[in-house]
Amino acid sequence: MTKHNCFIPLILFIALFSSCSDSEEKSKDNLVFRYNEHANINTLDPAFSRTLQDNSINNQLFNGLVQTDSDLNIIPSIAKEWTVSDNGIVYTFLLRNDVFFHKHSLFGKDSTRLVVAKDFEYSLNRLRDKKVAAPGGWVLNQVKDFYAVNDSIFKIELKESFPPFIGLLAMKYCSVVPEEVVEHYGSEFRSNPIGTGPFKFKRWEENIKLVLRRNKNYFEKDSLGNSLPYLEAVSLTFLPDKQNEFLQFVLGNIDYVSGLDASYKDEILTSDGKLQQKYHSTVNMTRGPYLNTEYLGFYLDSETPEIQSELIRKAVNYGFDRAKMMLYLNNSVGNPAIGGFIPKGLQGHSESVGFSYQPKKAKALINQFIKESGIAKPEITLTTTSNYLNFCEYIQGELEKVGLKINVDVMPEASLRSARSNGKVDLFRSSWVADYLDAENYLSIFYSKNFAPKGSNYFHFKNETFDSLYKKAITITDIDERKHLYTSMDSIAMDSAIMIPLFYDEVIRFTKKNVSGLGINAINLLDLKRVKKQ
Repeated sequence: MTKHNCFIPLILFIALFSSCSDSEEKSKDNLVFRYNEHANINTLDPAFSRTLQDNSINNQLFNGLVQTDSDLNIIPSIAKEWTVSDNGIVYTFLLRNDVFFHKHSLFGKDSTRLVVAKDFEYSLNRLRDKKVAAPGGWVLNQVKDFYAVNDSIFKIELKESFPPFIGLLAMKYCSVVPEEVVEHYGSEFRSNPIGTGPFKFKRWEENIKLVLRRNKNYFEKDSLGNSLPYLEAVSLTFLPDKQNEFLQFVLGNIDYVSGLDASYKDEILTSDGKLQQKYHSTVNMTRGPYLNTEYLGFYLDSETPEIQSELIRKAVNYGFDRAKMMLYLNNSVGNPAIGGFIPKGLQGHSESVGFSYQPKKAKALINQFIKESGIAKPEITLTTTSNYLNFCEYIQGELEKVGLKINVDVMPEASLRSARSNGKVDLFRSSWVADYLDAENYLSIFYSKNFAPKGSNYFHFKNETFDSLYKKAITITDIDERKHLYTSMDSIAMDSAIMIPLFYDEVIRFTKKNVSGLGINAINLLDLKRVKKQ
C-alpha cells in the first residue's frame, strides 16, 4: 500500500494565499459558526433523520419531549418533567407553556403558535403512518398507545416495560413538527422545515450551502438566565473532499473539523495522537469516548460462496492486526475492536467475545474452505467510501498474505448507504453510533425483525436463540442481569462472524481558538446553542 504525502503543496498554498479580512467583516463573522459536512445532508425532516450528519443539523432545528446532556443523561426539553408508572408502562409528560414554532405564514396573523400535546400526538402518528414510510417508525415498536390528555399533558403507554424507552424519545425522529406546515409541504417538508429549535431554517442549496439563523424566541436559557443561542447564524458547506475541508479550516474559512482523515492526520497529529506543535497557538483539540463501532459487514443473503462461508468470514476477522492498524493508520485515535460489536463504555462489552490477530488460524480456515468448496482462489469484494480506503487497503494486503484476494471498490457515501440497505454489496464498510446509553441499541441491528431496508439489519442475520434473548433482555429492568444477556447476544453474532469489528472510535474535534462552548459527547452529536465566537 502506497502512502501519499499530499499535504506539502497544501501548506504552501496556505502560506501563499492566507489573508486577513477587515475589522468590520471579522466582527460580523464572529456571530456565524461555519462548518463543512463532507457526507452531505439528506433531509431536514426529523422523521427521516437517520444519519449522524442529518441528526446534527436537525438538532439545531428541532426539539422533542426530552434531550441528552453532554454525558448522555436524559434531561427535560419541551417536557419540563415526567413520571413513569410503577409497572414501567405508562409515561406521563408535562409540557412547557413557552415553546413556540418558528415563524411561518401558515400559522396566521401571529406567524407562530404554542406547541401543545396534540402536536406530539400528530408527530408520533406520522412516524407510524405507512404512507409516510419514515425510517424512524421503529422507535415506537414497544408503544401500545399515546395521546394528548389536554394541551399540556401527553401520555405514552407501552406494550410492556422497556427500560431504554426514555432514551429513544431523545432521538431526532421523535421531534415535534407542526401539522399545518407538514401537510402543506408534504414530502417537501424535508427542505422547508419548521421546528422549535435554537436555530431556524433560512436557505438550502443542496450540495452547495445551507444557512440557519438564530431563533430569537427559543425557550432555553443559560445558567445566568441569558437567552440561547449566542450565535446569530450557522453556515454549512458540502465539500466532499476531507482534505479540502481541512484546508478550509487551516485557512480560517470554517471553524470546526470533526474526526481524522488519512489526508491530514499526520499534518495535525503526532503518531501518538498529540496535536502538532505548529498548531498549538491556533487550534484546540478535544478528545473523548465515542460510542461508535466501525465495522465491515457481510450480506448473508449474497449468492457469493465465499460470503456464505463462515470459514472465510472468520478468516478475515483473524487475518489482520487491529492494534497495528490503529497505530499506523489512525495515529492511535480509537481502540482496536477485539471485544465484539458492543463498544467499551456500554454494559455488555466483553474482551472475550471478539477476534484477536491470528494469521496462522486465518490461513488454515482459508485452506479448509478451498478443500471443502473446490474454489482454488477464493475472492471477495469489499465496498467502502474514500475516507476509509486506507483501512480497507491495509486489510486487503494482510489477507492476501494468508491466501484471500480482496477487491476494494469505492463509492460515494450516499450510494454506499443505498446499496447497503438494499443488499447490493457483499461486504461493506459501515459504523454504528449509539443513540442512547444502552447496548440494546447496538444489538437491535442483529434482530431478525429489523431486516433492511425497513430496519438496520443490513446483514440479514437471523438466529432464533438471539431473537429469544433479545426479546427477553428488553423486558428486564435489572442492569446486571441485562448485561449478561447482552454479552451472550453479542457472542452469538460474533460466533457467526457476520461482521468484522474494526475499532471503537473516539470523538476528536478541532476548533479555532476563538470558538468556545462546543464541548463533546459520546455520540458526536453537534449542539451549537451554547457556542460562542470571540
